[in-house]
Amino acid sequence: MRRPSPARVESVQPESPAARTGIAPGDRVVTVNSRAPRDYIEYRYLAAEPEVRLVVTDVAGRRRRVLIEKPVDEDLGIRFTEDVFDGIRTCGNRCEFCFVAQLPKGLRPALYVRDDDYRLSFLHGNFVTLTNLTAADRARIVKYHLSPLYVSVHATEPEVRTQLFGRETPDPLAEMRWLSARGIEFHAQLVVCRGANDGAHLERTVRDLAALHPGVTSVGVVPVGLTRHRDASLEVRRVKPPQARRLVERVHEWQREFQASLGTRLVFAADELYLLAHEAIPRREAYEGFWQLGNGIGGVRRFMDELGRVRPVKVKRPLRAALVTGRATEEFVRILAAHLELGSRLRATAVGVPNALFGRLVTVAGLLAGRDIARAVGRQRYDVVVVPALAVRESEGFIDGMALSELERAVGAPVVTAGSPLEAARALRAFARSRRLS
Repeated sequence: MRRPSPARVESVQPESPAARTGIAPGDRVVTVNSRAPRDYIEYRYLAAEPEVRLVVTDVAGRRRRVLIEKPVDEDLGIRFTEDVFDGIRTCGNRCEFCFVAQLPKGLRPALYVRDDDYRLSFLHGNFVTLTNLTAADRARIVKYHLSPLYVSVHATEPEVRTQLFGRETPDPLAEMRWLSARGIEFHAQLVVCRGANDGAHLERTVRDLAALHPGVTSVGVVPVGLTRHRDASLEVRRVKPPQARRLVERVHEWQREFQASLGTRLVFAADELYLLAHEAIPRREAYEGFWQLGNGIGGVRRFMDELGRVRPVKVKRPLRAALVTGRATEEFVRILAAHLELGSRLRATAVGVPNALFGRLVTVAGLLAGRDIARAVGRQRYDVVVVPALAVRESEGFIDGMALSELERAVGAPVVTAGSPLEAARALRAFARSRRLS
């Protein structure tokens, strides 16, 4: 592990303790109470004291010392450009189904980093394998109580794991058992590859993880994602509708069993499995705490529930709006469009975008490329285009690097983002007010 680099300040909250001392974006925090923090976690731990002494350098390289006195645990108000200051821990596995290995050239640079860092798992819900932990890492996880962690398990049988991970790996159950005995909880992910870790292998993995409850809080069953750029020589087989139906049925059986024996459903199927199987999306209570929402489990249910709270967008003059989504959720966005335009002069159209960048098998909204959206929307057909917030990074644009401003020029209309039905309604109302249409 390399030495920590000074943490670069991205923003400072107005009227915060840091703002009152003159700390500004572009400055770098070198030490906090005489220690160079390795990451945002350690920074927060060091900065929790009532008296915080910082060494800061400005954009010109001038160094100064800053003393901040504040209540214990009050946030200094600093946000950094990165959460890890000593280098992101990368993955040493060679999984045949690794999504990074299936990316084409020319995308956002950060997408090619195969992160496998337990700190990003705690901070952002990134899935890690726990195959690169050291004794110092384990001690640090316990010291700072970095819980919950999100873990890609995929299989617990050694020979199956070797096939999936491309090499022999440490026993994940041993790592999880040791950490859970010290208060760390886990959300586990099982990416299902047909003919490799399904069937009896999946059964064993689920039961091995269930034996670690309550340390294991949830187990997500997710179908493997394959792009058209994958190595055709690798024998990774996707989950098709018949297998998806069987997986959904088995998940429901596990849920009934574990609800009775453990007091939790424990195992949850990805939304994609229900859509692929043409099965009804479960009710809200079936997702319990929506533990793996960022893993594509429960998002459709939340979307459907929020539809009932959406009110029509009233406009004085006709307004044409495109509601962009992936092909998998086009029918749900079509329902949203009907809610938004009910009794109004708004004309909202659901635009399900075919994913030319990754191929027809990738149908989720979060992986839409700007250029694919531009082709599907066309030019000057709409007054405003609403795109999924998940598909856009504020500073980096879409996954293909296209900026929002570039998409606006391509479609000849303003583009706004929304992460939910209510956000879409608010975005359209704000647009209507800005154009004096409401």
